[in-house]
Amino acid sequence: MNERIRAERGFTLVEMVMTVAIVGVLASAAMPLASLVSQRSKEQELRQSLLQIREAIDAHRRDFDAGRIVKGTTDSGYPKSLKDLTEGVVDQTSQKKKRIIYLRRLPRDPLVTDPSVSAAETWGLRSYDSPPEEPSPGNDVFDVYSLNKGVGLNGIPYSKW
Repeated sequence: MNERIRAERGFTLVEMVMTVAIVGVLASAAMPLASLVSQRSKEQELRQSLLQIREAIDAHRRDFDAGRIVKGTTDSGYPKSLKDLTEGVVDQTSQKKKRIIYLRRLPRDPLVTDPSVSAAETWGLRSYDSPPEEPSPGNDVFDVYSLNKGVGLNGIPYSKW
């Protein structure tokens, strides 16, 4: 009867130490995995944001070529700023001169964590006249890129995406 009472009292110290050790090993293995999942999620959001902005820039150029946007002698057909994509440009083919809006809102670079920075300031701008190896802003917005100096899971720097 003494043995039965002893068995009902609970876990031994050794069992408790082993349980804590196993939980610790599992938790330490899960931390890098959680970090990897978080980085992968931000990279996916970066891809989507770049795609949205680039499609809007291309749509602006198509409308310029179609004559829907006023053509200046020195204009390349690309928007003057990212603001043109959200505020729109006047549609020359519309009787009421309605505005063509390409984006409802400008997406932020998800790799920029400072909330005080505006969405437009989170992107690097490349003008039509600048070379792809050394992008720089200019009279228009030909392309955008991330200003983050990090490298993606695919081994390519974010600024080259």
